[in-house]
Amino acid sequence: MKQLFYFAGQLHRYSGKILYFNLIGMLFIGLLDGAAVLLLLPLISVIGIIPASTASIPGTGFLSFLQEMPLSQSLAMILCFYVALVAAQSLLQRNLSLREVRIHTGFINHVRLETYRLLLQANWTFFVRKRKSDLINALTGELGRVTNGAFLFLQMIASITFTLIQIGLALWLSWPLTLFILGCGLLIGWLSRRYIRKSKQLGAVTVELAQSYLAGITDHFNGMKEIKSNSLEGSRYRWLQDWSVKIERERYEYSKVRNNSQLFYKWASALLIAVFIFAAVTLFDTQGGQMLLITLLFARLWPRFTGIQSNLEQLASSIPAFRALMELQLECKAERERGVRGEETFGEKLLPLPMNEALELKEIFFRYDRNSPDYTLHDVSLRIPVNGMTAIVGKSGAGKSTIVDMLLGLIEPERGVVAVDGKLLQPEQVTRLRRSISYVPQDSFLYHASIRDNLLSIDPDATEEQMWEAMEFSSAIEFVRGLPQGLDTVIGDRGVLLSGGERQRLVLARAILRGPSILILDEATSALDSLNESKIQSALERLRGKLTIIVIAHRYTTIQNADHVIVVDDGRVVQAGEFKTLAEEQGGMFRSLLGSKQPVAM
Repeated sequence: MKQLFYFAGQLHRYSGKILYFNLIGMLFIGLLDGAAVLLLLPLISVIGIIPASTASIPGTGFLSFLQEMPLSQSLAMILCFYVALVAAQSLLQRNLSLREVRIHTGFINHVRLETYRLLLQANWTFFVRKRKSDLINALTGELGRVTNGAFLFLQMIASITFTLIQIGLALWLSWPLTLFILGCGLLIGWLSRRYIRKSKQLGAVTVELAQSYLAGITDHFNGMKEIKSNSLEGSRYRWLQDWSVKIERERYEYSKVRNNSQLFYKWASALLIAVFIFAAVTLFDTQGGQMLLITLLFARLWPRFTGIQSNLEQLASSIPAFRALMELQLECKAERERGVRGEETFGEKLLPLPMNEALELKEIFFRYDRNSPDYTLHDVSLRIPVNGMTAIVGKSGAGKSTIVDMLLGLIEPERGVVAVDGKLLQPEQVTRLRRSISYVPQDSFLYHASIRDNLLSIDPDATEEQMWEAMEFSSAIEFVRGLPQGLDTVIGDRGVLLSGGERQRLVLARAILRGPSILILDEATSALDSLNESKIQSALERLRGKLTIIVIAHRYTTIQNADHVIVVDDGRVVQAGEFKTLAEEQGGMFRSLLGSKQPVAM
């Protein structure tokens, strides 16, 4: 239950005084409802349905004057009181219900934004370990179950409060009979606890099935081209068939638990009514008026008892979702990037970190798994001079991308330091360093939106003139002008309506539009043909001397104009120097990497 109280605490912090106001309102509604019930005794007495006296009910003797009034006057007065009480109760109930909806909707947004904020503040290694679809599921399906469960918990508290008032009224009327009935009710609740346990178990199954569905469907659509190309539609369809059978079985079992629970309560309520009437007549010698009012009270209360039991079963089925989301929030807090404030809301604009000399790694040791004896980076030291073009080369898996992640501050060294202009990069400066950098990966990411929207995603304040200027630098201006709708052309999911070269040039334009002082291209031209690569190369030539360029590439044509080359092998820097010097070094790794692509004259 600690997961439930964790989010109940968040609900309390979010709603504040409004939550207490609603609870007090529920108390008042319970009192009004009890007062309306008490008016029934003088009503039936006046009408003469059964002979009864208000004196037989403790504390209601002040109503005896109604029996001395003329029938029409007393009846009119009682009915007016009754209508006024019901009207006041209904009006208050309406206002409280609307306020509950506002609290519920606001709380959903509060938990959604809080969870997403914590995810954004988590470090990169956290995302390396996590499955993307599980995070999406937490922000969609599990979030809905948690917020609905928290609101259900709030409603259950109000229902319990109302029930306690009604029980208090019943104790006032006849405490022996009320205690007898409550004892029977507690026994029935104890016997039905197995339904709560079963609901909790099925809730865990629901979480697992939701995660597997979202993971599978995400993989299917990401790999649709491979599925179609290799005729894998049959196996993928069978996977969904198997999942559908599991979810059908889970839904049936949950409905079975709910229906068994309701069946048990109906049988138990029939038995309890019979025992109640028998005990009232033979054991407790209950008066007619008391008997009628207590019967009416418990006729109204019993549905609330069953409702509370149903709420407990629903809450139990939601506990696994509460646990999953709570653990995600706590893990994000534990994995928060150093230098990031917990209350960070991403509303303020970051100033770029100035760099006048160089960005450096000094004696860096790093491994993703601290329990592994093998280091991904081993004693890496390198220097990236300002406004030059530095190429980082090496075989696949040599550690090039890990070095880039270290330069970006996405990962922290186990030993060694990252320095800017010879000074240690402080944790609070990492986000400012990233603001100085534009990063272009090999797998370019574009939104399913227009070219304009994709460019504005990096700088919402950019003018159209600035956008065209950035596209001219990246050699994207020609193909964009040739599109029927120009900047307003929708480019499809991840830019699928553009060619690979067009996508890469558009991503480069977006990176330039940000106005960085450092541009990092991580294998950004590896999938391009020679024509598109030459266009990217021309764009880089226009940027030379204006900003610091870091290029990770295998192709000679991409790095031939680099001012400085760093060669990485097995997590170590094995060579560093000018392109021509390293290319001519006999037996050097750089020369072997160039192979037949090495030019005759350097």
